[in-house]
Amino acid sequence: MFRLIVADDEKFVRQGIIRETDWKALNCEVVAEAVDGLDALEKIRKFKPDFAICDIRMPKLSGIEMLRILRNENNKIPVIFLTAYNEFDYAVSALKLYASDYILKPFDDGELEEAVKKLELKLAENEKEQGRSDKENNKQILGYEYLKPELDKYKGAYTREAIKYIIEHVNENGISIKLIADSIGISEGHLSHIFKKETGETLASYITKCKIDAAKQMLEDCRYKVYEVAELVGYKDISYFSSTFKKLTGMSPIEYQERTVQDKSTESYN
Repeated sequence: MFRLIVADDEKFVRQGIIRETDWKALNCEVVAEAVDGLDALEKIRKFKPDFAICDIRMPKLSGIEMLRILRNENNKIPVIFLTAYNEFDYAVSALKLYASDYILKPFDDGELEEAVKKLELKLAENEKEQGRSDKENNKQILGYEYLKPELDKYKGAYTREAIKYIIEHVNENGISIKLIADSIGISEGHLSHIFKKETGETLASYITKCKIDAAKQMLEDCRYKVYEVAELVGYKDISYFSSTFKKLTGMSPIEYQERTVQDKSTESYN
């Protein structure tokens, strides 16, 4: 569900937008309303909505001034501006510089809804692109290249496909034998038998090993806190992550990271 704020100094316009629009049907929730530009600026900073519907002409700060401040703060929130006919040229300039869309007042029935639907499509596409980008970034962060040589150890096609799946999804919490088997197209039992026969390990233990190997590399980097590493390798429970890490390495994540720092200091000194 998309979260938005509505900002307009005209009370009846503002409340009309909030109350007379079927936000639920648009998969939206109004999280705040603002009575002027400064109020809108503060509400956007506080509630961090997905987008805003905002009048251009408002007291204290205009919609343009408000958005200029947000852009200077690197806030990329999309804004649908509301503007009167006599401000048309101003609105077009705003659209070119800052806004996602604009609607001329008084707007017709369904016009606001169409603008929101159009914006939602853009937001959904941006989210997909971000997801693809995050996936690629995670491969690098989680040591994809570090784990990839595991593939060279084994020749069986099913075993290699299983390992490839684990490496590519090592940051996910819900990796399971079923998901891996389904992705390959064989039964869980058959995959488990083949994998154990070739590697000497169960799939479950191998998944855990890959996660901890990726965690070790991240901890050695020293840029990440333990809870960040836990989340990035798919552990929602940091206590469980720590106990699993210690079980496989003989030390806690904090101890491992501290030892890495000491080792690097010694190497640098020598």
